[in-house]
Amino acid sequence: MRANQVENAQVEIILAASLELAGAKWKIALHDGRRDRPAIHTITEPHSAARLQAVLDLLTAYRDKWSLPSDTRIVVSYEAGQDGFWIRLDIRSREPAMCAAQRECSRDRKRRAKTDRLDVIKLVVSLRAWLRGERERMHVIQVPSLQDEASRHLMRDRAQLHKEVLQHCDRMRKLLITFGCRDQPDIRQFAGRLARDDVRCYDGSPLPPELRERLLRECERLALAQEQLAALDKARQSRLPEPVRQRIHHLTRLQGVGRLGGSRLVLELFWRQFTNRRQVGACVGLVPQPYDSGEIQTDQGISKQGNARVRALLVEMAWSWIRHQPASALTQWFNQRTQGTGPNRRHRRIAIVAVARRLAIALWRYLKDGVLPDGAQLKAARASNG
Repeated sequence: MRANQVENAQVEIILAASLELAGAKWKIALHDGRRDRPAIHTITEPHSAARLQAVLDLLTAYRDKWSLPSDTRIVVSYEAGQDGFWIRLDIRSREPAMCAAQRECSRDRKRRAKTDRLDVIKLVVSLRAWLRGERERMHVIQVPSLQDEASRHLMRDRAQLHKEVLQHCDRMRKLLITFGCRDQPDIRQFAGRLARDDVRCYDGSPLPPELRERLLRECERLALAQEQLAALDKARQSRLPEPVRQRIHHLTRLQGVGRLGGSRLVLELFWRQFTNRRQVGACVGLVPQPYDSGEIQTDQGISKQGNARVRALLVEMAWSWIRHQPASALTQWFNQRTQGTGPNRRHRRIAIVAVARRLAIALWRYLKDGVLPDGAQLKAARASNG
């Protein structure tokens, strides 16, 4: 009896709370591990700051209502989706003792009852299990700092602007084809030619006024996108923090790693802290997903989890690495496994994914410990004009 009392006294009491976020209202479930059912509340304040303050008030109120010590550990969890990380950052800034754990859970596709109340109960039950040591019940996400989160928008905005430029050019080309105009005009001079009515149909007749006016509007939107893209490229480096610029410079010293690719990789991936190579591969979704049950053994390909932008970027960088680093161990590994395949492009595409995973690990070690990838060459230092 005394042993059980001592054991119960040593169990840490934790006030667990989970949030189910929605546009019109939030659901919160609170549980301290000493009762059968959690307490459920609905928060309907219109403003985000008021909602979060209501959450903090409820946590304080239930800590007093359940007679918990004032130094009780409080853990808050929610699904990091559309709302992102601002809730965690705000909670930690107001109450440093609180721990806000973001989680991603996989929803099963079977038919089942689904309400916000049931979801928030499931969240707090999973959180309690995670606190007991059942780490497979939920996954805590590494949260970027406010500066890291903001810096990522520089490259994402640039990618969006570049995409818009290509879309405008492609749209104008296709509109011209509908009237038999298949020449590929210089896009820098096309607006002037269009204004002078120099662009003609297949038979030399003028373009219809409606099409000409639409093309002029496309040219205006294209010019705006190009202007914004040029301004962003000019100011991008100066707006990044100095440590980030140093990491980008260090990474882009390698042959085969360009300025844009290196910037995107540092801002999207290497702000995280990894402890081993498996975490790097799993973060970018380039690890294999085998299916091995009984007599069935199937390779399901890569997991495709994590940041899709980084995964696509690493595959592009792997092809660039093969081209610009022919003496590296990664290139030799790729050549050994693809030699003799002839025109089998599928075999090369499968092998390049493995190269992308190995390249991510090699670049992580290069930035973390300064270990140069085997056989890799650095770019020649530029001569100073002074």
